[in-house]
Formats: sequence, structure tokens, C-alpha cells
Amino acid sequence: MSVDVRFQEAAAVRRTESVAYSHLSVELGHVYAEDFGDDCRELRRKFERIADWAQVVPALARRGLRPHRQPRISTCFLVDDYFHRFATPREVIPQVQRAAAEQGLVLDYVARESSFARHDDVELARLVVDTLVVEPPRHTNGSRPPLSESGWLSNGKRSPGHAGAPAMTLPMPWSPPLQSGDPQHSIFVDVELWSDEPERRVWACALLASVWQMTRLGVLRHRGQTVTQPYRLSADEPLPTDWDQLPAIVQLNPSAAPFCGYRTVTLMDTRYLPVELAVRTILGQVAVSPAVARQVAKRAVGEGVELPEELVDRLSYVFIGE
Repeated sequence: MSVDVRFQEAAAVRRTESVAYSHLSVELGHVYAEDFGDDCRELRRKFERIADWAQVVPALARRGLRPHRQPRISTCFLVDDYFHRFATPREVIPQVQRAAAEQGLVLDYVARESSFARHDDVELARLVVDTLVVEPPRHTNGSRPPLSESGWLSNGKRSPGHAGAPAMTLPMPWSPPLQSGDPQHSIFVDVELWSDEPERRVWACALLASVWQMTRLGVLRHRGQTVTQPYRLSADEPLPTDWDQLPAIVQLNPSAAPFCGYRTVTLMDTRYLPVELAVRTILGQVAVSPAVARQVAKRAVGEGVELPEELVDRLSYVFIGE
């Protein structure tokens, strides 16, 4: 009697979970504690400015689709419960919905920012950091610690630090930082991804926003599985009174299109432009799982959707001034 035994790594046969896609995921803003003072006056002003621009979203969603195809569009907003805890979900979310409804806007999904630092036992921020592929700049001397130690990520070659020169030699001349890709004039970006405080590591807003964008694009997996699936509230189910009890993503509109989108568009105040520049710097160096990338590309082709190969090219923005 012979026994045929074969060994194979579990990762080699791990199934990559699929998600449903809209053609476009539209973020109608971040919500912060300061938006709720003075009877939510600032929140109402924010949605008033957004409403005019939101009217062009269907035209954006139709780009790249087959003629006469009706695009699937979902809307969402993000609440900051990571850096500032305020009120309760039961108080905040209905106020946001009412302020949006006054301008004719329907909010399909709400997400809380702290869940993109850690969700259950998965540290999503660390998960994204581990996918970063940083190209070592040429002609560096190793005086600057690597990303894993420093928590800083750049889009090119930094200006050299003040490394000590050998005795009896002239100091090294100064040289400017240089953006990758050999542009005619550099726009150098250096992004802090986290800070270590006595009791915990605090993930930067730009990194959490990068996790949020990857989640919206449906490309974030942990061991092949999606981590943050939208939770649909039943008609008679009350919102919790504690942010930690609120699921990472909650579906508010029962008839909403899928949360994830092949592309995203984000409508926000101009003050967030530096953060989103940092987000694009981060996502420009993220290595998406090949299995996930193939899966999304295949789905897009099947629907006749032209999908940019680079992740960062699937993101669009509308920055709205006062």
C-alpha cells in the first residue's frame, strides 16, 4: 500500500475573497468635532458647498463606461473618532444625515476613522505600512534610519543630513532633495506615518486616510480576506451610544450601491490638500497583492470599465474653498 503525500504552503492555496463594486465611490467629506458647534452651523455650510459639486458626479461616473450604461454610485462620509472623541454615534450620525438631506444629498455609508488604525485583531495601519515598497535613494550613506524605524516616507531623495566628515577634510556640500521620476523641477514630499508616545503608537492622519482609500477601492486584504465589510442596520435597530460599539462601516441606505468602487472621488475643503498629497505619496509606493490586483482588473474588464493600472490614478478629488 502506497500513500501519496504532498505538502503545500497554506498561502499558496489561500482564497482571495472578492467584493462587490460600484463604478464610483463618492466621499462627501470628513466630519470632525468642530463641525458640531453652534447647532451644527459649520456642518450645514460644508454640505451646502459640497452639494453644488455633487451634481457633476454622475457625469464623472459615466466616463469609461459603455454608452447608455447606468453607473453605480455610492456615497460615504468619515467620522473622526481617532484623534477626537465627541458625542455618540446615536447623536452624531442622524445630525449628519439631516444636514446632508437639507441639500438633497443621500449618505449611503458612514465609517469611523479609528477602525482604520485597528479593526478587531488586525492592525490595518501596520498592514498598509508592510506593503510599502521603498526604493533606496542612490548615493546615500545610511545615516538616516529606514522607514521601519523612522516612520518617515518620502517621494524621492532627501537632502543629506549633517553626517560628520573625516578629520582634516572639507564638509560635504549641501545638495537639494530630489523628487523621483526626474521631473524638471522637484516637488519633494516627506511624510510622517506615525509618532510613538509613551503609551501607544499614534498613526498619522495621512496613513489612516490611505487605509480608508484602499478600503474604498476594495484592494485591502488580510490573508486573502476582506477586513471591513459594511454592516447593514435593520429598520428598527438603534445606533450604539459608544463609538467602539459602532461597526467600522455602516450602511445607512438600504438601497445603496456597493460600498467599494473601481474609482473614488473625494469632495473636501481645501485645507485637507496637504494631507491628500501625503496620501498619494503613500499609495504611490503601496504594493497591492497580485491576486487582488488581477481579481479587480478581471472584474473591471468584464464590465467594460477602463481601470488605470496604478492605484493612485484611480483617485480623484474636488477641493472646495470657502
